[in-house]
Amino acid sequence: MTLQSIDLRDHKWGLASIGLGGIAFIVTAIVIFAGPFAPQQSIGSTIGEIIGDISVSAFKTVRGDELPPPEVAAWDIDRVLMITGPILAILAMITAIVSAFKHDPKRLPTYGAVLGVAAISMQFIWWVVMIIAGVALLISIIESGPSFLEF
Repeated sequence: MTLQSIDLRDHKWGLASIGLGGIAFIVTAIVIFAGPFAPQQSIGSTIGEIIGDISVSAFKTVRGDELPPPEVAAWDIDRVLMITGPILAILAMITAIVSAFKHDPKRLPTYGAVLGVAAISMQFIWWVVMIIAGVALLISIIESGPSFLEF
């Protein structure tokens, strides 16, 4: 078995897919494990506001009043990073496809595509876990009794 050195200058698409996939994976890991970077309220304040919003919304619905229009969330560094990871991962998969069509060595597009899929999967699984935890939190708040609905 001999080791052949491959001239990587001819395989720019494959290297781009690996680079984009690696950066996507790193950005996704930073979002999950190091964020949030924007200033956040304390958890207690947020839960208190949720309870207050639920009670006001329920009271207005029972009375037949109109609910306020929905508010648009502001763009901050956390939201930008959450979108950047999947975009880079998709670009990694696209460049891996181009690399495969240009007949680069099979490892280059495979590594790039796997890194892209891993970045998207990691963020998707993280959000599924967070949604399940949020639903469990809301269920426990609502089950704590109807006392928060009374004025």
